[in-house]
Amino acid sequence: MTALLLVGIVLALLILRQPLLVILMSVAAYIHIVWGQAKLDYIIEDMWVGLDKEVILSIPLFILCGNVMTRGSIAQRLINILASITRPLPGGMAVACVLSCAVFAAISGSSIVTTLAIGSIMYPAMRQAGYNLNFTLGAIMSGGTLGIIIPPSIPMIIYGLVTETSVTDLFAAGFGPGILLTVVLSIYSVWVNRHMPTERFDFAHFKKAFRNGIWSAMMPVILLGGIYTGYFTATEAAAVALCYAMLVEVFIHRELKFSDFYKVVLDTSKLGGSLFPVLAIALSLNIILTEHRVPQMLVTAMQGYITSPVMFMLIVNVLLLLVGCLMTTGEAILVLAPLLAPVAAAYGYDKVIFGLIMILNLEIGYLTPPVGLNLIVAMSAFKQPFGRLCIAAIPFILLMMFCLALVIWQPWIAMYFVNGKF
Repeated sequence: MTALLLVGIVLALLILRQPLLVILMSVAAYIHIVWGQAKLDYIIEDMWVGLDKEVILSIPLFILCGNVMTRGSIAQRLINILASITRPLPGGMAVACVLSCAVFAAISGSSIVTTLAIGSIMYPAMRQAGYNLNFTLGAIMSGGTLGIIIPPSIPMIIYGLVTETSVTDLFAAGFGPGILLTVVLSIYSVWVNRHMPTERFDFAHFKKAFRNGIWSAMMPVILLGGIYTGYFTATEAAAVALCYAMLVEVFIHRELKFSDFYKVVLDTSKLGGSLFPVLAIALSLNIILTEHRVPQMLVTAMQGYITSPVMFMLIVNVLLLLVGCLMTTGEAILVLAPLLAPVAAAYGYDKVIFGLIMILNLEIGYLTPPVGLNLIVAMSAFKQPFGRLCIAAIPFILLMMFCLALVIWQPWIAMYFVNGKF
């Protein structure tokens, strides 16, 4: 009866279109009253325990670093280097767009920041070069999704927090799927634009672009090299990335003034202000659910109906694809990961590989209506109707689903890079 009442409260709040923070707070309060000795002050205590983790500091630092680079010229210089390399390919500018998103994702950790930083430069350039409008929009939006799968990734950090999984292992596991997606999207870009004119490789042009962008190109090398050689933790890497971005943009490129930093910090604070209350409540809820063995009860219940790991994975993928249409990635991970990860472990799926599968599913959600964030960002940035953006995303969604299926079928694609197996 108490469980049915809880479900009724959640459904009522959803019908009333309440924000996730209100829903999670109501659920946490109800659970503490019914199963937690009726002491609501335990919520505050659990919130403190949940947030008292060093790795949480990396989230605002990566967001701030991404905003600094978006206002500076690091993205433009990276694009110039990659465009000079891909000139001989049919659709070389489209390939440069995908590769630029991949490289920028490796230093921003955010899909939205990647879409805005690369898209604001590549959209007018590709349209001027004669690329099809739908393809241009789809390439930019799908390339932007690489921001949450190529490490460092903010959703990976959140998943690691709520499931107590090594963030470094999650970062390492993201390399394989990230490379796979980048290669598949690049091959598709060449095939679609195979009749586009090409340009001869110009070493002088490449040399100039590389000289101007050497400081930008060094950033992912320093960041990822520091993490995987053991010099940096994820939090220290975020701090190093921010300091390096500030040093390059303010003193070397001189594209960012100290007066601009106030606006950058303000934008980051607004985003953090919406994220961290939800994160605190979700972590508090996770603690009490674990104390009352709710994940274990869910495992027992599901194993009574689903005996095959393949059937479990099929159901979970359908669920996550649907959830990705309705919730943002961070919200979906906070709500579902603490429940699904233990169930997946019972069916033989390691928490790291399941985390990658979950994030790959939710990555597709960035391109699916009605809550596809990259669709919404592109609608605002490129002044295109929502319907056109949805149509433009369809072939890229199919490609990403193919990559997802491949990772599930061959999990070594993700796990090869874990535990130092480079």
